[in-house]
Amino acid sequence: MAIIINLDVMMAMRKKGLTELAGDIDITLANLSILKNNKAKAIRLSTLNEICKALNCQPGDILEYVEDTEDEDNKENSVD
Repeated sequence: MAIIINLDVMMAMRKKGLTELAGDIDITLANLSILKNNKAKAIRLSTLNEICKALNCQPGDILEYVEDTEDEDNKENSVD
């Protein structure tokens, strides 16, 4: 995946635990844990909005685009 979710970093910077943040934004602990551990396939903009509000940050503080090296390796190894 080329989008990295840095929620754990922002939570540490704001000294907020998983349980506290889940309560603040009204999301299940399980779903927040999936986001925090970078296992999510998608995130609702309303959820991102609530996270940013609770952590006093910007979406770019949480979401980061990283070039997918697996795609690069596949391109180099492909035969045309």
